[in-house]
Amino acid sequence: MRNLLAVAVCASLAVASQAGIQPRVSAASIEPAAPPLTGPATAGRSLMTPPSALRTLAAPGAPAAPAAAGSAAAGSAAAGLALPAADAAVAALTPDQLAGQRVIYSYAGLTPPASLLAKIRLGEAAGVIFFSGNIASRAQIRGVINELQQANARSPVHAPLLMLTDQEGGLVRRLPGAPVLSEKQIGQSTQGRLLAQQADTGAGQNLRGVSMNVNLAPVLDVYRTPGNFIDQFQRSYSSDASRVARLGSAFITAQQRTGVAATAKHFPGLGAAATAQNTDLRAVTLRVPLASLRSVDEAPYPAAIAAGVRLVMVSWAVYPALDARRPAGLSSTIVGKELRQRLKFRGVTVTDALEAGALNAFGTIPARGVLAAQAGMDLLLFSAQQASEGTGGLTALASALRSGKLPRAAFLASVNRVIALRMSLPP
Repeated sequence: MRNLLAVAVCASLAVASQAGIQPRVSAASIEPAAPPLTGPATAGRSLMTPPSALRTLAAPGAPAAPAAAGSAAAGSAAAGLALPAADAAVAALTPDQLAGQRVIYSYAGLTPPASLLAKIRLGEAAGVIFFSGNIASRAQIRGVINELQQANARSPVHAPLLMLTDQEGGLVRRLPGAPVLSEKQIGQSTQGRLLAQQADTGAGQNLRGVSMNVNLAPVLDVYRTPGNFIDQFQRSYSSDASRVARLGSAFITAQQRTGVAATAKHFPGLGAAATAQNTDLRAVTLRVPLASLRSVDEAPYPAAIAAGVRLVMVSWAVYPALDARRPAGLSSTIVGKELRQRLKFRGVTVTDALEAGALNAFGTIPARGVLAAQAGMDLLLFSAQQASEGTGGLTALASALRSGKLPRAAFLASVNRVIALRMSLPP
């Protein structure tokens, strides 16, 4: 069955591979189960800046955020829309360093390039995303992450780097091991909530075992028809929005108790996308009425926000009911008004891959990064597995900040949210 599934995934994603796009789902994600590591994940703990130093970026009188951010209170506290004591520290950063706080880098192969390590030492990186091609073994990737955090210890930004991957479960796993069950398998079980908690505790422990601290999961898309874009890879819990909400919030709570931040995706939802409507490959427009968009697609998000989800990934589809001109992640209407104002999300927003075919009409990849930042996206995912791509994005962001194209106040608010998240997580 594993080989048959691999063939099916390969066939579906061949076009993406030919186009040079790193797909969000890949055949390499299909991994055999592996036993979890035993003992606490201590790699890199000596790199933690002393708590007294970290408090220079904390709100006056506020306690340090816990490493395991499983509650709504913890999520809200670390979301950091207003961190008065952080202002001076953040304002002292150069434009390049400020821009770096919004850049997630990627690279090819098993060894991070010297150019990426240099950017990290300069304080010009928020984190790194890892794909299957970066991982040969658990010991190898743990050593890489330790090396990255050691470089970060020399940075002027005294907060752990964000170390991200996609560990949704089932077909979509960059690391072997938990969660073995897909979201659909969990959703179909009569013991779904228990399985979700077990799977997601396992996912958190698995990632912490190699010193990763952010999982780009759970998927909160509510699929409409069997076999459609999100269902074909078993990435959705259910076609029932209330069930997705219950299981997604259980995932978030269980995983964040392990010290790994969860990411709800893909706001406002890809559940209505047909099988061929893949934003990695092409522009996608989802003509869902506003009432359905809010009562079905967005329905799981209030529960996720109440559970304290730390990040939300916004989709690259166009939703004419909200904004007929721009993909969601480039739309201030969707990011600022729908997610932030209507749903009251105060955490960190993160883009999907900026190389996506859905964005072909919006200029170069650095230009897309600026547009996403203008829309209110905090973290920008440069995931073509070339460190130079992230560097180009950083240069464009810094230039837009210097020129005023990206207003400084909004830019600093994003940086504060990202640094607050970084401070609250273990390295």
